[in-house]
Order: sequence, then C-alpha cells, then structure tokens
Amino acid sequence: MELRKDAEEIIQGAIGAALPDAAVRRAMEQCPLGEGKVVLVSVGKAAWQMAKAAADLLGDRISDGVVVTKYGHSMGPVSNFEIIEAGHPVPDENSFRGAEAAISLVSGLAPEDLVLFLVSGGGSALFEKPLVSPEELTDITQQLLACGADIVEINTIRKRISAVKGGKFGQLCAPARVFSIILSDILGDPLDMIASGPAYPDSSTAADAVAIAEKYHLRLSPEARRLLEVETPKKLDHVTSCVTGSVRQLCASAKETCEKLGYEPIILTDCLSCEAREAGAFLGAIARTYGDSSRSMAFIAGGETVVRLTGKGKGGRNQELALAAAELLDGVEGAAVFSVGSDGTDGPTDAAGGYVDSFTKAALKEKGISIYETLAENDAYHALQAVNGLIMTGPTGTNVNDLSVLLLKR
Repeated sequence: MELRKDAEEIIQGAIGAALPDAAVRRAMEQCPLGEGKVVLVSVGKAAWQMAKAAADLLGDRISDGVVVTKYGHSMGPVSNFEIIEAGHPVPDENSFRGAEAAISLVSGLAPEDLVLFLVSGGGSALFEKPLVSPEELTDITQQLLACGADIVEINTIRKRISAVKGGKFGQLCAPARVFSIILSDILGDPLDMIASGPAYPDSSTAADAVAIAEKYHLRLSPEARRLLEVETPKKLDHVTSCVTGSVRQLCASAKETCEKLGYEPIILTDCLSCEAREAGAFLGAIARTYGDSSRSMAFIAGGETVVRLTGKGKGGRNQELALAAAELLDGVEGAAVFSVGSDGTDGPTDAAGGYVDSFTKAALKEKGISIYETLAENDAYHALQAVNGLIMTGPTGTNVNDLSVLLLKR
C-alpha cells in the first residue's frame, strides 16, 4: 500500500507540473498580438485546457475560437468558442467537422490579423480533412497502428493524405499571421511531427512516405499512392512557432517528487522508444539487479512505447509495459513498476496506465491469469483490473508522452 501511495504521489506531481496553463501564459509573452483581429484554433488532447488558459489571459481580445479535442476531454464552455469532441486514435466525422470549422474561421483574414494556434498531442487524429475517402483514411490508420509503426512514421503518411497536415493548415491561414504554441508529445520535439505539423514546414519527403508504405506493405488505393508522392510545404514565413512542455519536464518533476519521498532517483532516459513489453521487462530486470540494494531507489523513464498487436484484447502501451514487468518483479522485495500516459488515457481505455508490484504475478495466478497468455492477447486491461492494477486519473488536460518508473523501497 505504501508503494502504491508513493506511485500516486509521483504521478500527481509529474502531471501537475506538466499542465499547459502556465506554459501557455509563458509562451504568450512572446506573442505580438498586433492591432488586427485575433482568432483561436486549439487542437489535441490538451486543446480545451490550452484554450481556457488563452481565454483567461486574453479575454475579449480573442473574437472567435474553435476547439477540437478527444471525447470526454472537454470540461465545459470556454468563452464563445465552438468546442468539438472527436475520435482518437482513429479520426471520425467530428474530426472532419472540426477541421472544416477551423478552416472556415481562418478564411478571409487580413495580413494584420492573427491566428493563435494551440497544438497538443493527438491532433493528428482529432484535426483532419482527408484527401482520400474517410473509409480509406481509417483503414490506413488502422494498418499503421496494427503493424507497430511509430508516431513519426504514422504522421509522415498522414500528412500526404490530408488537407490540413504537414504545414497545409498554415498555408490556409495566409495572409494572416500565425502564432503557434505547441505542447510536445514526440521525443526530441520535432515541430513538424507533433499533431503532424499542421502549421509548420514539413521536413519529411515524399520519398520518406513511399518508403514507409513499402516497409509495412500498406494496402493503398491508386489515389493514395499518388498523394504520397506530392510534396508538402517547406516554407511558412508568416508562422511563428513556440514549443512548450515536453517529456523532459515530466521526468524532471517525477525525479523531484521521488527525492522528497526518500528515493535516490535516476533518470534512465527521456527518449524511451521500443515495444511496451520490452520496456517493462527491462525495468523488471533492473529490479532484479538492484533488488538487494540497502537504499530506496527510483528508476525513471520517459518517452513513448508501441504495442505490436497479436491478439484482440483490451489495453494500452502503459498497461502492457506494467504487466510485462510483473513477471520479473515476482519475489523482489519492495519493488513496484508503474507506467502512465500523461493525458490520462492509455490506448482505447479509460485507464491512464498500470501498476504492478512484487505480488502481482502471484495474485494473477490465483485468479487463473497467465501473464504470457495475456500479453499475447493484448489484454492487459482485464488482467490488471482483476488485481487492482489499473491507474485511473481521468483526462488530465495535458499530453507530453508517458512516464514509467521502477520503485525499490527500503
């Protein structure tokens, strides 16, 4: 119970420090509002929170706004903005409606006008106007998710088959100025990849897109194949971009809380990028190596893992990471691993992630649940649910990758 309490305190501290309110206010200090009209477009899992921060700061100076976020992530009205909840990780009709509303809002603006464009993770699915049929867009997205493509690869493809990604929305805002505040959810903060870079010059090439399609043997229509070969905007002089918040801050905040709780913290990486079950097994292996240590230790990893789909169960990458760690934690005294998505949702579930400790494997075995079989079926959600191993935070209002921590308490 004490380990679980520590885990919850670390999660609350890290996510609290990553909330976008203060970050938006800091970024706005660099924004030249000018004398013209100001409109707001906010897209992503943290779109509501970012829009609310901007509205609280600027008030009536913003004439109109469109906010597009994930289902369940809106927390009520904001000013006179239109708020649209849409599908993630697969775009739906509301994703298309949100993009159309944003395009309508920025159409016909003058050079002295300003588009305040707030971007957070998840925008790739939530903000979309496809250049192929919605059915093919959904199929291509599902193919990429199922084969284990990483977020950069997925976005490289999405840019080519979209009318708003890869700098194209920035083009549509011209001649108005665009000030883009970006909450990073991709390792290294590549601005052209976060939410597929709607208002940032695209560094990926048509050749990159074609290579990804060949790598994963994607099934594409002739029109989709043609679109992969069309280059995206490489220059947007009227756009200014400011990145704020990232997984580095998430790890640093977790480290600070661990120190307060008496752990000796070590940040292993803020660039974790591998299969979820491999990351879990790695943290479990560290637990075995340091299991005899006489001091309390915390090993922190930030980033974003992937899940290779081999079954039809329910779960997410953080739940799968935690469950994979449980195998090696078995019998290691005072050990726990938890992994959470900073946005409060892990895959298509209502959980933020998973928690396991030295007793999880035995508890699962008592219920007739095999870790190996559960991972093969990608059903970590139900396994963790059976042993009170789900972490539930609800939508947090931020999205800066995932936090995974191994605790060894002495």
